[in-house]
Amino acid sequence: MKRLLILIAVVAMLAAACSSDSDDTTTTAGSGTDETTTTAAMDDGGSDLDAAIAACAPGQTDGDLNFYNWTEYIPYGSAAEDYEVTDLVAKFEEEYGVKIIQTFYEDNETMLAQIEAGGAPYDLIVPSDYMVSTMADPEVALLAPINKAAIPNLANVDPLFTGMPFDPSGDYSVPYQAGTSGLGFAYEYVDDTDGISWGLVFDPDMSEPYAGLITMLNDERETLGAALKYLGYSVNTTDQAQLDEATALLSDANSRIAAYDSAAFDDLLVAGESVVAHGWNGGFFGSFDEISTDDYDAYEDFGYAVPMEGGIIWVDLMAIPITAEHPCTAHTFINFILDPENGGELTNYTYYMSPNLAAYEYISPEILEDPAIFPTPETMEQLEFIADVGDFSLNYADAFAQAKG
Repeated sequence: MKRLLILIAVVAMLAAACSSDSDDTTTTAGSGTDETTTTAAMDDGGSDLDAAIAACAPGQTDGDLNFYNWTEYIPYGSAAEDYEVTDLVAKFEEEYGVKIIQTFYEDNETMLAQIEAGGAPYDLIVPSDYMVSTMADPEVALLAPINKAAIPNLANVDPLFTGMPFDPSGDYSVPYQAGTSGLGFAYEYVDDTDGISWGLVFDPDMSEPYAGLITMLNDERETLGAALKYLGYSVNTTDQAQLDEATALLSDANSRIAAYDSAAFDDLLVAGESVVAHGWNGGFFGSFDEISTDDYDAYEDFGYAVPMEGGIIWVDLMAIPITAEHPCTAHTFINFILDPENGGELTNYTYYMSPNLAAYEYISPEILEDPAIFPTPETMEQLEFIADVGDFSLNYADAFAQAKG
């Protein structure tokens, strides 16, 4: 379908598609920021972008894709070869004749700050559940609406991941991957016979043997959420007294924590630099699998569990920020990820739960049948989504900074 003629001028203003090779243009979070450029783009309003999105058709591209994503969250290059899965970046580029320029971030707050500051014209981002509601809030308005007609593979999404409270109608986001956060550990030091407890971090007596060998995520909601679950509270509390109690607990544990790390928590564990690590399930399983060989099974030395006190279930979603210059390419990429085979390969690489029901037939049986990846109903009852807590989020940020010293 051709674009409306009225959009030709819009495209001319938006565009200068990036043409350099993705291997040469991959950057880290924080690069390319130009506050003046972004402010101008925001002041221009969402009407032009909304109109461009409304005109997008299935399979249409309008330039290269500037993709702002978590690290190690899509198979490409040597990593795809190592995991023996399809290079989804190369496949998309070949199929649609465009480039994917990747930039990476390690936490939602860094991504949010970059979109707010702007400059880099990101076309697609992968915020977590609670961050979607923050960015879609009309007073913030950092996300553009999704044109569902341009994404026919939306029909493949598991009903479990529709109608979610942070975006009930799915107007601003489409599920990408889901999973849990909990504790990875080395069996040489930690016995999981009677289950795993957050006490391995927060109980002074239980955690003392691991002092200096514990890592926690560098994420205020995840890490304070772990302390809150240990105390028997909700990860979404807005009770200042409960948050203060969790802050004191984390502050006390701080002397035993070697690092707050959201990027290499799994690598530190398998390298022996930690023996108890807070992190996301897929990160651990990916590393366990990566170091396993025909003669060595890393799963005999390392494990992962949602602690008995409960934990966090999350879903990361694809969304189009108001910085987007190539929204049609973004929609086509979303549809590409929701293709059954592509969705299966994504989970075979990330070791996270797929929200794509049609992808199940392409997911490795050992992944699909692993309750640590696809939780049992009993485990699901112990899990909470992180919710947007409004202005109280500043209290979490302050508390995290205080606890870390």
